[in-house]
Amino acid sequence: MESRTTVAPAASSQDGEADAHAPAHCGHAHHHHHATTPHSSGKVLISARGLALSRGGRTILEDVDFEIREKEIVTLIGPNGAGKTSLVRVLLGLMAPDRGRVQKSLGLTIGYVPQRFDIDRTIPITVARFLALGGARSPARAKAVLEEVGASRVINQQLSGLSGGEIQRVLLARALLRNPGLLVLDEPVRGVDYVGEAELYALIGRLRDERGLGVLLVSHDLHIVMAQSDRVVCINRHVCCSGVPETVAKDPSYVRLFGEHAARSFAVYSHHHDHRHDLTGEPKPVSLDRAGSEEQGGVA
Repeated sequence: MESRTTVAPAASSQDGEADAHAPAHCGHAHHHHHATTPHSSGKVLISARGLALSRGGRTILEDVDFEIREKEIVTLIGPNGAGKTSLVRVLLGLMAPDRGRVQKSLGLTIGYVPQRFDIDRTIPITVARFLALGGARSPARAKAVLEEVGASRVINQQLSGLSGGEIQRVLLARALLRNPGLLVLDEPVRGVDYVGEAELYALIGRLRDERGLGVLLVSHDLHIVMAQSDRVVCINRHVCCSGVPETVAKDPSYVRLFGEHAARSFAVYSHHHDHRHDLTGEPKPVSLDRAGSEEQGGVA
């Protein structure tokens, strides 16, 4: 059974300015590609049909159809100003488009990891307190979700003193407190070094496998896409193309939008293990409890 939301005009979008600089077209607006994936037969968690959004005379979203199924990882890519963040805000119910509708499966809980998280450094707050405010009903619950994301060692640290990678894991832990059926991550690897990026991707894949949740991953990096993605959806105001990661870069719509060079340099990042070898050759588990000081040095 599904709950349906029919939407009407709403407040302004923060992406409006950026959208003015996006290319107007990327292939044919209604030429969508639907690929069958290993998880495409699962229950639809959330879907959007015919979404349209304009702000200040600029088209931000145009006739967008989109869906995510349970246990499916979908990566949403597109140039700056393509409407990715606006689409996420519409799906989360934070913003209403001019036309179209969003349907969510009955009782769906969404965990959200935002693109930016500003910390007021004048207000001291520990990670434990932050998670308590985010819904952790006991210290044991906070510790459990931090352990799940490999960050239990930061539980008593000040939030303002964490590295970029540590903050992302804490935000992910907060999202997991809701026991979500769908996890939405808006640029989760921004501000994280290369090693931290690989580990976060591995963690996201593991959470999907262990919790059976759907994942929407928004990325501005057109060249690297997480290999565990069941589908990559390319958006530039409308859905240009979609499919498994290995085929999207070959799609004519992708080539038209990003150019031959981008298509040739497109890579699928694959991380096949959840450990790293130390200097003796012994495998070490990937977690902040092991890698914290190492990560601190490499995070912007």
